[in-house]
Parts: sequence; structure tokens; C-alpha cells
Amino acid sequence: MAQFSDSDEGKPVVMGEEKVGMITQVEGGTAYVDPDASITDKIKATLDWGDRDEDTYPLEESRVDAITDDEVRLRSQM
Repeated sequence: MAQFSDSDEGKPVVMGEEKVGMITQVEGGTAYVDPDASITDKIKATLDWGDRDEDTYPLEESRVDAITDDEVRLRSQM
């Protein structure tokens, strides 16, 4: 399972070829994502972000496939 660190702040979060957002903060092992304005309601629902209206959303580690030097890649099948 991936673990977030402060070095992940500023990395884009992607699902497949689509940018979901950017990690703005890592606190207590949880990454908070500023969602891209273009993401669909379906993706928001998949990430359990659907009905909230917040500036940033928590990203569960279980949804992460890989963390690289350049990005955080989400699992395509959730």
C-alpha cells in the first residue's frame, strides 16, 4: 500500500490518462487533493467526493496504484 509523505505535495493525481487534481497537503499520512475543474461527477463519485463542496478532498491510500517522482497514479478499477 502506498504511503503519502510531504514530498508528494504538488504532485498531480491521475486516473488513467485523466488528471484528477493536485496534492496540496499531506497531514497525518493523508493526502488532500485540489480537484481539477474538468473531472466528471462519475470520477468524484468513485472517489467518494460526490456530494461535498470543499476546496480539497482526502485521498484514501487504498485508491492509489503507485506514487512516482512525478505523479500519484490511482487504480483504474475501484
